[in-house]
Amino acid sequence: MGSPVMYMSFVGLLFFIGLYCLFSSRNIIKLLIGLEIMAKSVVLSFVTAGYFRGETFITQSYVITFIVVEVSLVAVALALVINAYRSTGSLDIQKLARWKG
Repeated sequence: MGSPVMYMSFVGLLFFIGLYCLFSSRNIIKLLIGLEIMAKSVVLSFVTAGYFRGETFITQSYVITFIVVEVSLVAVALALVINAYRSTGSLDIQKLARWKG
């Protein structure tokens, strides 16, 4: 196995890729993809830290709980995106900023 520094550097790279996706795109779907990449980096950091600390069972329970909450939030967000697309015909944030209700 590799060292924890190698795994955490990969986690950091993955997190910054998701952050770049958040800051560079104007499409809501791409923003959700960026958030998912960031969330997966957090899950990977939990798994890495749990493995190297020897607490795999507690880490697994935290990660499974985090994944369940994350999936439910993504489902709600995608439902909102579908409704926004049906209302405006676009997924551009600039057009949705004018959509107040």
